[in-house]
Amino acid sequence: MKVLLINKFLYPKGGAEISTLTTGKLLSEKGHDVFFWGMKHPANPEYPYAEYFVENIDYEGVLSIKQKISSAFKILYSFEAKNKIEQLVYIIKPDIVHLNNFAHQISPSILHIFKKRNIPTIMTLRDYKLVCPSYSMLADGRICESCKNSRYYYCLIKKCTKGSYAKSLVNTVEMYLNHKVLNSYDLIDIYISPSMFLKNKVKEMGFERDVAYLPNFINPIEFTPNYGYENEFCYFGRLSREKGLVTLIDAVTGCDVDLKVIGSGSLEGNLKVKVTNKQINNVKFLGYKTGDELKNEIKKSMAIIIPSEWYENNPRAVLESFALGKPVIGARIGGIPELVMDGKTGYTFEPGNVKDLRDKIEDLKNNPMKISEMGRNARRFVEENFNSEKHYQELIKIYQMAMEKN
Repeated sequence: MKVLLINKFLYPKGGAEISTLTTGKLLSEKGHDVFFWGMKHPANPEYPYAEYFVENIDYEGVLSIKQKISSAFKILYSFEAKNKIEQLVYIIKPDIVHLNNFAHQISPSILHIFKKRNIPTIMTLRDYKLVCPSYSMLADGRICESCKNSRYYYCLIKKCTKGSYAKSLVNTVEMYLNHKVLNSYDLIDIYISPSMFLKNKVKEMGFERDVAYLPNFINPIEFTPNYGYENEFCYFGRLSREKGLVTLIDAVTGCDVDLKVIGSGSLEGNLKVKVTNKQINNVKFLGYKTGDELKNEIKKSMAIIIPSEWYENNPRAVLESFALGKPVIGARIGGIPELVMDGKTGYTFEPGNVKDLRDKIEDLKNNPMKISEMGRNARRFVEENFNSEKHYQELIKIYQMAMEKN
């Protein structure tokens, strides 16, 4: 089978990208012909047909007025993406297209090409973009469900996109255009949600299409567990406001335990200033790490802490930690409680509650037998429920359903 995997970023930038790349690797190992398509970027590995990728768009960079206007129109409808994907599809003739994150930099304009050529199309939901113009269901850093039942104008009212009326207006118009005028998302045959929470939430918010449940996966062979540890906890991931890092740092302040913070992001500078000004000596920032270097840091830890304050989907950080034999202390929000079972694979705590998180940290630190026991439970949980073979079998069933439907 020829599978075309689409994601706007095609290097291991975050969870969505890693999941896309690992899915491609899994399909290739099973004998399928896999092609990737997305955005050009200096961090991309070498890909066949990269000349048909769309030009790199960096919405975080400094743009001229002309570039801002051009980028805004591409969010609404990208003729570049549509033309390039049509050329690629004509050359490789895929049997199925598997979409991941493509909003804004690529736009739903490409969906009309797949429909035109009768190519079965599925999409894995990596965030809440189908029901939230700014994708995160956050307004001013807090959970927001105001856009429920297609009331997308709240994005503009609340300036949900980076606190900007102009950017929020573009995202609001894009939602009405593709959901109410062009009906672009009706062109996708089957949707996949990696968490039951996301599946139920988009339905609750008014999304009427059927959504299948298929969680992310881990290949246990690639992760060697370590049930030993040093006197430290670890956070790894994006350093941004919704990740709850201020709560985490406050929770470990004054504790007789070290915290390693691994990653980069918009909040990094503020967090470092906070730690310096308050003379918090047990918090260390290790920067961005990946591969074996990241795994080795995780292996040293008693547990991984995921203090998110937004609706996490099916965080790979939990699965990777479990595969390495580490329990997780995770916020009781989004899809996290589907993975972290209290007293078995870790602990959950109330999001944003410093005392609740500190109590969980202290409990685990003072009960070393629990660390090893939960770590072994976590590893077993991943092996039995989130292995690559199980994921592959379910994914192929969904592909077949899309083909039959199409």
